[in-house]
Amino acid sequence: MTGDPSTAPAPLPAEAPPARSRFAHDAGVAAAVTVAAFGALFALYLAFAVPGAWIASAPDRSWKASELALVGGAGSVVDGALVITAMGANDTALVTLNTEISSADYPGIEWVVSGLPDTADVRLLWRSDVARGHTNLATGTVEAGTLRTFVLARDPAWIGHITGLALAIRAPLTSPLRIERVVARPLGVMDIARDRLREWTTFEAFNGASINTITGGANTQDLPLPAFAAAGAALAMLLLLALGRFAPTLYAMRAACTIAGIFVATWFVVDARWALNLARQTRATVARYAGKSLEQKHLASEDSELYAFVEKSLALMPKTPVRVFVAAGEHYFRGRAAYHLYPHNVQFEAFRDTIAPASWMKPGDWMLVYHRRGVQYDAERKLLRWDDGPPVSAELKLLEAHGAALFLIQ
Repeated sequence: MTGDPSTAPAPLPAEAPPARSRFAHDAGVAAAVTVAAFGALFALYLAFAVPGAWIASAPDRSWKASELALVGGAGSVVDGALVITAMGANDTALVTLNTEISSADYPGIEWVVSGLPDTADVRLLWRSDVARGHTNLATGTVEAGTLRTFVLARDPAWIGHITGLALAIRAPLTSPLRIERVVARPLGVMDIARDRLREWTTFEAFNGASINTITGGANTQDLPLPAFAAAGAALAMLLLLALGRFAPTLYAMRAACTIAGIFVATWFVVDARWALNLARQTRATVARYAGKSLEQKHLASEDSELYAFVEKSLALMPKTPVRVFVAAGEHYFRGRAAYHLYPHNVQFEAFRDTIAPASWMKPGDWMLVYHRRGVQYDAERKLLRWDDGPPVSAELKLLEAHGAALFLIQ
């Protein structure tokens, strides 16, 4: 006896996968797509950034400080580094090196230098066997006291065998310069990738602008990490949204969850970089200030020279508050000098490099000058003037070699 087909029970619907399993699947797809997006973006950057062959056949060539010759200026090799203690004529030092390298194999020249002033004018000079007797040059970029690698792949004069290199540094010397070595680099894909990683992980010490912006890494970056992270996140979002639209069986997470998830993950990476930088700054701060007295902490800070001069000035000034006019070329020095001079009645311009007119000065007032041009003093006649204004009678109370002076208005 056969039953009525119309009364046969309907087949059970296929069991839907558990929600937890589906979420894990989508999360895995999202992670894989995100990593692929960042990898593709970085590869695209390298395609444009690598100046020579991707796979470099030549190894790095390095020369020690003992192989360098200082032609202009004064200095010597100390602890494996050429230490320049004085500049030559026109505040210029010239360091030379004999080489024998192929320009095609080594499009990058790195001088490992520290202590360069930000305003230094630095030039790389070289000779080749193609243009004998002719010296070529390229301008360098100073970054946080160091020198960025010279990339010469597109310089038409970087041709043939390079028979000599030289580094010309022009800048007033406020502290010794150290040159540890010179490295000729092939700048292949691994070199460029290592450079970007080094830029992203370089310690960024706190400075006067840190309260507003600090991202971590080198001051100047060819590929800033926040920009790269934002571009990679945007690409990953677009790819995942396209998957959700055209292949829902592969990826079915909602658009809002996709965007929020990628944003939070990318933010976490950049924030982790900031947290690492903060940890390193904390360690540096502890090493610099821990266990010291207040005076020792001031002498260990960035304005230690100014603090020491103000302390000497305070010893010569009355204990009761008097008017003190502060003249300094930089607003940071004006503000810090005023802070150290309180509770005296300090007069200074916070944002403009100007000094109060001579008509404001009264006998018994004081003027503290620190690294400020345009201030002149006639010691024989005891006359002080500034910015081509009328002179005032003043007595020089303290003078130091680094451009600091204290005057009593009479």
